[in-house]
Amino acid sequence: MGFIIASAVIIIYVIMITRAVYVAKTAKDDIGGYIAAGIAGILTFHMVENIGMTMGLLPITGVPLPFVSYGGSSLITNFICIGLLLNISARRKKAIFID
Repeated sequence: MGFIIASAVIIIYVIMITRAVYVAKTAKDDIGGYIAAGIAGILTFHMVENIGMTMGLLPITGVPLPFVSYGGSSLITNFICIGLLLNISARRKKAIFID
């Protein structure tokens, strides 16, 4: 079961990162695109670094795996990042009833 769960977690991270890149590409303004691309980069770096540390390919640095590893401030920061992505994604469409 460990391989199946680990594969599912990696697939979920890849989906989350590709959605963040999509939000960055379709953002209404440049600042939103830069923020979304930065969040995608943060998630990618943390995922690759933590998985590399676990496999013994990279040096141990203490970078937590987003939403999985223990750490209160990391979890809050990741939730804030996802909230920013959702806000950028919601604001990319034009309002319907504004004159």
